[in-house]
Amino acid sequence: MRGCGAHGCQCCGAGHRGAEHVGAGSGGAGHMGARCWGCNTWVRGLGVLGIGVQSTWVQSLGVLAQGCSSGGTRHMGARLGDANRVPLPLHHPGPLLPEAAMEKDPTYYQDAAKAVGGNGLGAEGTEAQLDDFVSTHPDYNEEEEEQKYFRRKRLGVVKNVLAASLAGMLTYGVYLGLLQMQLILHYDETYREVKYSNIELEDIDRKVLMGINITPVAALLYTPILIRFFGTKWAMFLAVGIYALFVSSNYWERYYTLVPSAVAIGVAIVPLWASMGNYITRMAQKYYEYVNYKEEHVQEQQQAPRGACNTYIIIFQTIFYACFHLSFVCAQMPMLFFLNNYLYQLNHTLFGVKHCGTLSHGTLPGFNKTVLQSLPRSVNLIIVESALMAAAFLAMLVVLVLCGSAYRPTEEIDLRSIGWGNIFQLPFKHMRDYRLRHLFPLFIYSGFEVLFVCTGFSLVGPRDRVGGGVTEQGQPGQATLSLCLLQNYGVCTLGLEKLAYLLMAYGFSASACSSLALSMLRLRRHIPLLAGILIHAALLVTLFFWAPEPRHVVQAPLLYTIAVLWGTGSALNKTSISILLGMLYTDKERQDFVFTIYHWWQALAIFTVYLWSGLPMKAKLSIMLLALVVAVGAYLWMEHKLAQHMAYRLPRIPRPRHKMHGYRYLEEDNSDETGSEGDGGSSNDDNDRHPAEATNADELPRDDEDQLG
Repeated sequence: MRGCGAHGCQCCGAGHRGAEHVGAGSGGAGHMGARCWGCNTWVRGLGVLGIGVQSTWVQSLGVLAQGCSSGGTRHMGARLGDANRVPLPLHHPGPLLPEAAMEKDPTYYQDAAKAVGGNGLGAEGTEAQLDDFVSTHPDYNEEEEEQKYFRRKRLGVVKNVLAASLAGMLTYGVYLGLLQMQLILHYDETYREVKYSNIELEDIDRKVLMGINITPVAALLYTPILIRFFGTKWAMFLAVGIYALFVSSNYWERYYTLVPSAVAIGVAIVPLWASMGNYITRMAQKYYEYVNYKEEHVQEQQQAPRGACNTYIIIFQTIFYACFHLSFVCAQMPMLFFLNNYLYQLNHTLFGVKHCGTLSHGTLPGFNKTVLQSLPRSVNLIIVESALMAAAFLAMLVVLVLCGSAYRPTEEIDLRSIGWGNIFQLPFKHMRDYRLRHLFPLFIYSGFEVLFVCTGFSLVGPRDRVGGGVTEQGQPGQATLSLCLLQNYGVCTLGLEKLAYLLMAYGFSASACSSLALSMLRLRRHIPLLAGILIHAALLVTLFFWAPEPRHVVQAPLLYTIAVLWGTGSALNKTSISILLGMLYTDKERQDFVFTIYHWWQALAIFTVYLWSGLPMKAKLSIMLLALVVAVGAYLWMEHKLAQHMAYRLPRIPRPRHKMHGYRYLEEDNSDETGSEGDGGSSNDDNDRHPAEATNADELPRDDEDQLG
């Protein structure tokens, strides 16, 4: 009891005025203005609902009593349960108690039972009221509510795609911007001598770039295991966190902070972009499921028909790359708003440069070793690095909070339950598929062109000293500018202070022209890819025969035009490759392997570019042009084979081997397993009847006929 200091009164005839009585346990208690729950009695009265009646009667006027448990209880003007109370005067005499009424009238209980039955308050009436309470609302429209539910699901998928695209843009933009700013600062001799005279900063920077470029060579061995172990979303989150760790290590630039964080970046590069590609493709497949939720194969969680998801794959990959290429714009913010204030003009930095473009050799010989006219204050550097750290932390939060899971929990369990040995082997087995083998040159060229066009500073090549206008070759190991398109053409002509604007032109162009990949919705899939390749081929031939004059700013419009066109070709190439992989490999159990192979070959190409900076420009352009021709020929040959319905080899995905025995695993059929890639949507039971690596011709026609038609 609350309000009177007693709980569950046990005395008979106790009266509580203005009290709230909980669980009264005796008979004959009178509660004046009281509130009573949990009692187990029969209730009789006018306008009274009695529920759970068990022993004695309770009489009241205008009272709702829910199971009071004592005999002869009288509630005057009380509210019991949730009914509206009718207040009575406190001195109202009230009806007779059941015992007294029984003495005067032996048929009292029979009359009471008839009254209750007549009022419809028996068991049948209670059931009818309960049915009315739990039954469907008369205005409820099941189909409309179902449409609203799946509309929310589709909006959630769009949110996931936009969040992943934003996170990728922020992550890569922060990484490129910080690396570019720090290596420009470390290139300046005065900066190194004044701030880091005794720690051999150039040696540290060389090891940093070695860690970033060499470590991904081993990524094929651990990336699939990492993605399957953590899951696609959490592999993305882990990789973005490693990029944030790299940013934080630049607060205190020492060997034991910079080099380990650079090695960690090299470890995370392939897992990040492989999981990103897999995530976007999975979102396209989930969007298809939420649009066609009434289809039988969707309700039974079977694989979609060949080509059913192509429209959404094209749209979502286009959105992703439109955002991703903006990272080249974001990367220039530190240089644009901070570093450009400290740079010398081109007449100073390019004073010893004699040749540009195709006539240059190595890493822009003659470039001045002092590029900073004044040294930035440490406080200002900390502010810039803090802003970059905040952007990296924001990317982590975007992945953590806004990105949903790529698979259902049971699917994640199935993906990792095929055995870690099988997960390790399957990327190598997938390379025996001729479709992937014919795309290897295209993967390699994709790695070549993005590092060739972008700016950066590479600590390789000979040491160049400018003295009296004569370039002397010193010992290797000095920090020198890397060779790339914008360095040997753009910077050599316009100066280092215009580098940010050239890269922004490239980034804006690539972002805008990524939308041209939407033409795959109406054209054949190879047309945008070949268009991008033709643009790059024309530019490579032009660059091969063009040697701009140093410090000749009149050529700026032509250089900006080349940057814009190169961005157009890059956008078409990269977007088309990811779309092509999503079309060819629709099985959710293979996509992480395929995207791992793609980005691993890209990493090998970037490592090759890292090694070749000492070559003449003509040699580099020749290598790129040769790689481009081979890539086009191999791709067209693959399309020809697919048009001829030539069988390809796909490794069988083993059935999951679950060690736990919950209700989910008692079913004989695995509802979350999709069929093999080649059997057009059949279950994995069919795969077990095929050889380990089937090459049956009957699995091919439906595999590619719809895409090429």
